Amino acid sequence: MAPDRSRPNVLWVMTDQHRADLTDPDGYGPTVMPTLTGLAARGTSFERAHTSAPACVPARVSLLTGRYPSAHQVRQNSNDREAFFGEDLIDVFDRAGYETFFHGKPHMHRKADAVDHFSGPYMHTNGPERDPVHAQFDQWLGELDHSVAEEATPYPVEAQLPHRIVDDALAEIHAARPDGPSEVPFFCWVSFPEPHNPYQAPEPYWSMFTELAEGHQRHAGPEVVDQLSWRYRWLRELIESKRPGYDEHWRRYLSTYLGMLRMVDDQIARLLDGLGPHLDNTIVVFLADHGDYVGEYGLQRKGAGLPEVLTRIPLVMAGPGVPVGQVRQECVSIVDVMPTICGLIDQELPIGVQGRDLTPLFDDSRDPGEEFTTGYVELGYGGLEYGADARPELHFPYEGRTFDELNSVTQSGQERSVQRGSMKLVMDQAGTTWLYDLDRDPAEVTNLADDPEHAATLAELTQWLARWMMRLGDDLPVGRYTPRIAAHNWRWAEPPSSDDTGHRSGTRK
Repeated sequence: MAPDRSRPNVLWVMTDQHRADLTDPDGYGPTVMPTLTGLAARGTSFERAHTSAPACVPARVSLLTGRYPSAHQVRQNSNDREAFFGEDLIDVFDRAGYETFFHGKPHMHRKADAVDHFSGPYMHTNGPERDPVHAQFDQWLGELDHSVAEEATPYPVEAQLPHRIVDDALAEIHAARPDGPSEVPFFCWVSFPEPHNPYQAPEPYWSMFTELAEGHQRHAGPEVVDQLSWRYRWLRELIESKRPGYDEHWRRYLSTYLGMLRMVDDQIARLLDGLGPHLDNTIVVFLADHGDYVGEYGLQRKGAGLPEVLTRIPLVMAGPGVPVGQVRQECVSIVDVMPTICGLIDQELPIGVQGRDLTPLFDDSRDPGEEFTTGYVELGYGGLEYGADARPELHFPYEGRTFDELNSVTQSGQERSVQRGSMKLVMDQAGTTWLYDLDRDPAEVTNLADDPEHAATLAELTQWLARWMMRLGDDLPVGRYTPRIAAHNWRWAEPPSSDDTGHRSGTRK
């Protein structure tokens, strides 16, 4: 039966810990992710997209709920079931009559039974094993202990988690729709655990970017950590105590990381090719949850501060309702994806959603005013900061090689950042302030907060930070009086000529 073109399918493709500026870096020569580059050419890319928080579960809960961690209350990876929201996007798709699929790494607040078809969970060192080679590879992955492999992976690409995830996705969709495209639209989320640690790749990906990495210059190495927040130094000392000399191999780390990106990109191509006619009338969204240091500051993974390498994410949309060939420079967020999908499939925004529907940007049907001139990111588990000399008990003990970058020390307290133009403000709960000019200082090393020449900029961004924190005062729970909601959730723009503010009320899940 022919698909209902008024209700497009939605395909989400997600990577984990994917640093945006390494997707197709300037001056690198070879294209790192040609499939993603082609998707962007067929749709719209957002060059200034940021996560809500540089941690997996908080960011993914934000993606599904359209809410920041301070509102959905999931600030760390260990309390995913405590999410506070009205309706999330799974609820919206259910209400709209979509068939739902999930394949890959969940790391979110929803369980497997929330969707019609689920395959996984695929985490960073294992997944469902349908072949003896899968079990052998998963054991080898676990023995890496989330480190950088010293040699090419001795298992074929078919054993890798991205290949297995795409196998599952194609099998599930074709089995559910044996006669081809259906009049019932689908939502399919394909979630790759890569390029998150452990950092490994088989040939040809292991060698593909070795020469490129040898010529690469990072923005800043370990020599700058004393100029930054104490959190960076604490994290570096923790890693060094467990893996002495680890940063000497940062170029291998970079080369492998880029190889993992190409490996994922090849699997995305395989996914799109394999879906064939099922992609007709389908909105495709590619994004990541957050970034990775990839050697900046002499660090690995994530875990300290709000630098761009951790907070900026790739975001590409293509398909019905999305213009071709646009490159947007507005400050947008991972929390904007959920309300934008609602706009593209003509569904009301649930109450409590804090993100913005981006669809009016696609046809310039509204003047955004100041709505997208600033970007905002959160970090922190709460409580008091520990400080540079603290050595509290950790989830993984100080002895041994295993460490948790998202530990209770570097994540203690609260940090917030706001960005406008090239200027970026970071502030913690103690009032310590950092001000950076990203054009002149992409490594975010030179703090301009005490420079009299930047006093006006500091005051302006501090005001914007206050505005953001006021804006994110939660509309949930709803009592007798329902809050008035701006059209498209644009609060800092002139209202459209027809200010439709009707939105469905939500309840706590």
